[in-house]
Amino acid sequence: MFGDYSIGDLGSIFVMQGFAGLILFSVYVLMALGLAIIFGQMGVINMAHGEFMILGAYVTWMTSNVFQSYLPGLFSGYFFLAMILAFFASGALGMLVEWALIRHLYKRPLDTLLATWGLSLILQQTYRSVFGAREVGVELPQWMLGSLKVTDSIEVPINGVFVMCLTVLITVMVAYVLYKSRWGRQVRAVVQNRIMAGAVGINTEKVDRYTFGLGCGIAGVAGSAFTMIGSTGPTSGQLYIVDTFLVVVFGGAASLLGTIASAFSISQTQSTLEFFMSGSMAKVLTLLAVVGILMLRPQGLFALKVRK
Repeated sequence: MFGDYSIGDLGSIFVMQGFAGLILFSVYVLMALGLAIIFGQMGVINMAHGEFMILGAYVTWMTSNVFQSYLPGLFSGYFFLAMILAFFASGALGMLVEWALIRHLYKRPLDTLLATWGLSLILQQTYRSVFGAREVGVELPQWMLGSLKVTDSIEVPINGVFVMCLTVLITVMVAYVLYKSRWGRQVRAVVQNRIMAGAVGINTEKVDRYTFGLGCGIAGVAGSAFTMIGSTGPTSGQLYIVDTFLVVVFGGAASLLGTIASAFSISQTQSTLEFFMSGSMAKVLTLLAVVGILMLRPQGLFALKVRK
């Protein structure tokens, strides 16, 4: 299969595949960060995570339409405002859901799975009723279109570079919040020993609510980034929920480093295999490899020790 290509052509193709893997890695990290916080830090199986992501995508779409219609002169910068609005919209909905539903189901993971699955169906129908059943696409600013020419035979899409930079920024911010801020220390204290954290004066209910809101808010930002690589529909979030859970479980629950390492391993493996076979077959082999590793190491790549 390589007879028609020179060594230079093969090198360029591998570089392009590697970059495609980095874009996929960025998308996986953005989607999995919020879920890792909710599932890892709180033990809640949030089957509606994809719908929080799609809410962010719809907010981005609406922001794009508003700028096109009323503020065309500022259209080139609308995406930055859209990401902020997506974060707060998804985060606010997440905090409302935690208060109304999730707080009654802590320590009952199977019940949270069923409840959030039902919530995902409700949100899908709500999106279908409000925005319609047809998928919508976001028009990107002119500076996000096109590609950057690295060499004569290698070009990288500008929106892919933007997604990677956004992923790095959000990951650094989340790491700082969880490991350097006062609130982050409270979150980790609640994770390691909820009873003792409450005994020393930490408001565990407030920590839970803000943690769930943060995870959903990050999903909203992931939805904004999602509009650059695909169209948005009421059920689009369900296409990624399995991959997102796989990334979190493979990396190790409650491990930020594990989530990143897991997303990189899965994305690069899948992207490299796609060079040799079809996309669906590459995905199947990647999943089989992950399942095999989890059978040998059920706790994932990185595990957090939790005091009961």
